[in-house]
Amino acid sequence: MSGQQTKHEMLLSKLEQHLVGKRYCVHIRNRYLAVAANFLRFLDRRRIHVEASRPTEISAYLQCELRRFQRHHGHSPLSLPGWRASHTTGIHQLLRLAIGKWPPDSVPASVNARFNRKLCTEYGQWLREWRGLAAETVDDLLAEAQRFLCSDGRCKGPETLMHMTVPDIDRYLQSRVSSLRRVSRKSIAARLRSFLRYLYETGRTDRDLSRIIIVPTTYAYESIPSALRPGDISAVLGYTRQDRSPIGLRDYAILMLLSTYGLRAGEVTRMRLEDIDWRTDRFYVRHTKTGSQSVLPLLPSVGDALLDYLRRGRPDSDVREIFVRARAPYRGFHNGSSLYTPVRRRLEAAGIYPVGKCGPHAFRHARAISLLRAEVSVKGIGDLLGHRSAGSTAAYLKLATEHLRGVALEVPIMEKRP
Repeated sequence: MSGQQTKHEMLLSKLEQHLVGKRYCVHIRNRYLAVAANFLRFLDRRRIHVEASRPTEISAYLQCELRRFQRHHGHSPLSLPGWRASHTTGIHQLLRLAIGKWPPDSVPASVNARFNRKLCTEYGQWLREWRGLAAETVDDLLAEAQRFLCSDGRCKGPETLMHMTVPDIDRYLQSRVSSLRRVSRKSIAARLRSFLRYLYETGRTDRDLSRIIIVPTTYAYESIPSALRPGDISAVLGYTRQDRSPIGLRDYAILMLLSTYGLRAGEVTRMRLEDIDWRTDRFYVRHTKTGSQSVLPLLPSVGDALLDYLRRGRPDSDVREIFVRARAPYRGFHNGSSLYTPVRRRLEAAGIYPVGKCGPHAFRHARAISLLRAEVSVKGIGDLLGHRSAGSTAAYLKLATEHLRGVALEVPIMEKRP
């Protein structure tokens, strides 16, 4: 047996232990191991060491396997993305064990690409350290900067930035916002304005082009936030509670947190086991937007839902997040957006199709309006929702339109003159 074969067998054994540790089912383990072994044989035929693998090798392997599938079955896979995922997932896990990181960082192909990567790194550092912005906000600003630097199908370099003109900015904005709503246009323009201001302050442009960007006007409280009605919330909670599967127990606990406390989706996905103090019946919330932390009472109904999930629904896992995926690998949700699909499915299963938002944030709006109707002060609502200013909470006042009747002035009846 050659040394390369021995090395491959050891690597496959390591992969098998990893899959067992992550509690993949036997069928999936065998599938991933078979694909990984086949990929290693592919590398041997091309005299490529596994540590030297690049994404191009995976692409070439998939092309060979696709041709073999077509010859054997006489047609292409019914679902090409699903077929591709069934081949690449095991290979990616193999390469992470062999190399340590996969996919590897791409090497900039040109001088301008290297300049842009360095520029975005410095811009991100400036946003975090000098402006003190939250991580999600920094990611949004960086994404817009990277999109701008790579617009027109080419990478902008230092000379291009220095001689940038107003028509260049107009062309980019026109390509970005032509089919978007006014609020989205304003967001894109504001993000680009931030990046252009940074370019000017660091001497990469000779004029402050951020001043020429006209941000669309939006008016305070111009839109009505969408919110679920109390009957809708009771219906979806009652329907979900009947599902005693692990996924049902998880989703019910999530919906209880959303409807009872009006938490943001990201605050729910970031909750950890140590955040719940069972002795004192309270739990800690890390507010994703403000970076602050709140201590809230753990109501019995919510605590029972959490305990039910932890005891009967949550898979055994070493992750500290309370809510984890229902399939291996058992890890926490990627971010708050991951809750949109399960929440929407639960609403649709209960026969609820709200107008506007149909994700986790609709529960937050509903909780705010229920507190308003209970005559809770705006400050009290803001403290529960984790708002930094009263202005953020005031947006929810638009939802209590029927309560305006109680403070409306009577219109005097004018008597007719003889």
